Amino acid sequence: MTATVHPLPLVLEYDLVRLTLEDWPRLHYVGNVRIDIVTKEFPPEIYGGAGVHVAELARVLAGRVDLGVHCFGAPREADYHGARVSTYGVPQNLADANAAVQTLGTDLSILQGIAGADLVHSHTWYANMAGHLASLLHGIPHVLSAHSLEPLRPWKAEQLGGGYALSSWVEKTAYEAAAAVIAVSDGMRQDILRCYPDVDPARVQVVHNGVDTEAWAPDRNDDAVRALGIDPDRPSVVFVGRNTRQKGVPYLLRAAAKIPSDVQLVLCLGAADTPELAAETARLIDDLEARRGSVILIERMLPRHELIQILSTATVFACPSIYEPLGIVNLEAMACGAAVVASATGGIPEVVEDGVTGTLVPLEQVQDGTGTPLDPEGFVNDFAEAVNALVADPERARSMGKRGRTRAEEHFSWDSIAESTLNVYRSVL
Repeated sequence: MTATVHPLPLVLEYDLVRLTLEDWPRLHYVGNVRIDIVTKEFPPEIYGGAGVHVAELARVLAGRVDLGVHCFGAPREADYHGARVSTYGVPQNLADANAAVQTLGTDLSILQGIAGADLVHSHTWYANMAGHLASLLHGIPHVLSAHSLEPLRPWKAEQLGGGYALSSWVEKTAYEAAAAVIAVSDGMRQDILRCYPDVDPARVQVVHNGVDTEAWAPDRNDDAVRALGIDPDRPSVVFVGRNTRQKGVPYLLRAAAKIPSDVQLVLCLGAADTPELAAETARLIDDLEARRGSVILIERMLPRHELIQILSTATVFACPSIYEPLGIVNLEAMACGAAVVASATGGIPEVVEDGVTGTLVPLEQVQDGTGTPLDPEGFVNDFAEAVNALVADPERARSMGKRGRTRAEEHFSWDSIAESTLNVYRSVL
């Protein structure tokens, strides 16, 4: 009996022809090398999207490479889904130093732990100098992931004083020297090339953030929601995030004054970056309470199951950011079936499909790095109008939420992001 020989598909045949003998070891090499990730945030100390990203990336990479994680903060378990975890505190002699100086001291203490790695991957400026110096010291490639850019967060000078100049220098130095830069969105890639024109565009690759759609899924139970003072039978507009200038909380609070008073405004609000922002936010919340009521303020880190219930019962998830490289929080809301109303800035339009999974609110911004809307009152009015349109049409909001869930499942899985990250590693090893 003669065996049937099936011809290779043209695309596969072409790909096989392209692979030389020299290419094969490199394609399989990543699984045998040691990759060290450096990060400020790592479970259980996570306060932003970069920390979520690193935690999920480490989880999916640990089974694919020999992975080590070097993180800031208190001692942790030494094993995380198979990855080795090492923790570093601020050096004692820097306990009273500027926060940026403390960061550099911690970076220096990490360097010896990276010895023996084949590649170092840093996340945020806090870890960038550890990655940059490890690359020089140990002769290994440095890959960095861009989750935000210091030139586009000038309000940080309020927090860090002269430390902001230091953090900006660290970031610029690391970006210009890195073997590869991973941007979490195409919008972020454009920002990188605009802020750092000396970075070779060929070295900047886009790998989106993702969401674990098994962990983040609709939960129609309402015990946690009711315990928090939220009525699941009434419409709600939900915000989740830190109280930083980039998150645009004051704009949302001004827009909320134009939303009907029977709509609950649920603010899962982290601590403010500065006393000035805290005072401004408090005044706006007090004013809202006096004018319309129905404001539910939650100022503590919520367990995931409680947050999922809040998102699952939300009529609208609000993201009024004036700077957002991608916005993992929008992905989490979509995964829980919430329609999203968000600013059309940064990487958000790559996540939220306007008119399909939510509504994008146009935002023209001052080009001075602050992200300030050119027409703040117009932005506030447009945001309120977009929210009100969905609140008034809950059936449409639910339909958008379902499609958002599908989009999160199909386009933002961590397995696909892990493979894309490995491809970046392969490109520099």
